Amino acid sequence: MTDRRRETIPAPAGLADAQALPNRPRVIVIGGGIAGLTAATGLAERGVAVEVIEREPYLGGRVGGWTERHDGMGLAMNRGFHAFFRQYYNLRTLLRRTDPQLRRLTPVEDYPLIDGDGRRDSFRGLPRTPPWNAVAFAARSPTFRLRDFTYIDARAAAPLAAVSVPETYLRLDHVDAETFLKNIRFPEAARHLAFEVFSRSFFADPAQLSAAELATMFHIYFLGSSEGLIFDVPCANYDTALWQPLQRYLEHREARFHLGVGVQRIAKDRETFTVHTDSGERFDADAVVLATDVSGLQQIVAASTDLADAQWRAQIARMRTAPPFAVHRLWLDRPVAAGRPAFLGTSGHEPLDNISVLDRYENEAAGWARAHGGSVVELHSYALASASSSADALRQLHRIYPETAAAQVVCERVLKRSDCPLFAPGTYLDRPAGTTPLPGLVLAGDAIRIDLPVALMERAATTGWAAANRLLTRWGLAGHPLHTVPRQGRSRPLRWLANREKAALR
Repeated sequence: MTDRRRETIPAPAGLADAQALPNRPRVIVIGGGIAGLTAATGLAERGVAVEVIEREPYLGGRVGGWTERHDGMGLAMNRGFHAFFRQYYNLRTLLRRTDPQLRRLTPVEDYPLIDGDGRRDSFRGLPRTPPWNAVAFAARSPTFRLRDFTYIDARAAAPLAAVSVPETYLRLDHVDAETFLKNIRFPEAARHLAFEVFSRSFFADPAQLSAAELATMFHIYFLGSSEGLIFDVPCANYDTALWQPLQRYLEHREARFHLGVGVQRIAKDRETFTVHTDSGERFDADAVVLATDVSGLQQIVAASTDLADAQWRAQIARMRTAPPFAVHRLWLDRPVAAGRPAFLGTSGHEPLDNISVLDRYENEAAGWARAHGGSVVELHSYALASASSSADALRQLHRIYPETAAAQVVCERVLKRSDCPLFAPGTYLDRPAGTTPLPGLVLAGDAIRIDLPVALMERAATTGWAAANRLLTRWGLAGHPLHTVPRQGRSRPLRWLANREKAALR
């Protein structure tokens, strides 16, 4: 939290602990990912009785980790690389519950981007203050020349300089990101390298992504925050670095966990929710936090026939998931060249979107690499076409890092999933919010609408704190503050220019 212009939404006032109430509230949190764990933390810290039900045998959701066996060895595994940016205030607030100095995060000093022609961009050494960070990035980029500025359509580009949430969604959500960028007249190479790499981090091609989501992302990471463009990663696999310590923290506050248990449906009588699970267990509670992925939310709501009203249930049914993504992790018998970065983003190397060299930063991978004289490499492929394969991604790895072509694969794991939310054009107003028509039932997760400039893991954490606050306020208990990058463009000259262009279009 080095940005002096960050914003704080104060915590709702109330009693410090549920012990002051006549009866201790009981809450079922369905989903043990970031959103569910954040909500559980916010509730348990105020003395609420919390039960967390998670269908996987591990916590963390899409940022979960586990151990697999190979030839008698335990191999750390997860669903792929995640960047913990410095402006993820609410996620970092959660992690500080067990790691006050965030020593279990380690910085990635640079994450270069490389396109199909070998042109390379870097974030190392950029100024942190907007807009000079974006100007410096463009000025030194091999894909963006000075004369390209003269071709940019200032009116079309104005929303990037004057993001305001939720107004930006009301203005741009009907347009797809690809059309928006073409209208700005960014050079094609720069568009692919500087924007497409980030839009695909939402697991969708620019043609499938809302322009408002892209503009808000540009605000979060470039023009809206002075936290810088460098991020951190856990120094160990996610389970040991993040979620096992948080589970112990919550269990110390009497929270209970049920892992490997799926929820089938939720029933509601006058005062009590009853959660039915596939293990045959039933859990009664005063309130429920639904913090699952999109398909899990849809399945539970569809099976809970008396839950809320038909209009809300139809809204949940209309939610969409992004195209599949794949994570291909390789344990190689020889090291990747010493000069390779820990993380490399790619464009024009379909289906490969980025390469991670895990032994550069993850304890388990580094230990395996030392013991075997090798390396651990991970390939990510987002928004996959049906014809794409892991073999295609591997060929791109050999093209970019030629030394890996001669390496023998000691072990490999391929995960293919399709469970990330899709933020398609025209869907913002139809996204479900954290509140529901049924008192005591709240939603959280990275697919849930919240009118703050947050994205990805930070959206999950923010909606988790917000879900806890809604329930705490219901019982007269004190809530938790939220933090965010500024909710509108921070540069007065750029806001003036953007508003002038906006007025000219009316």
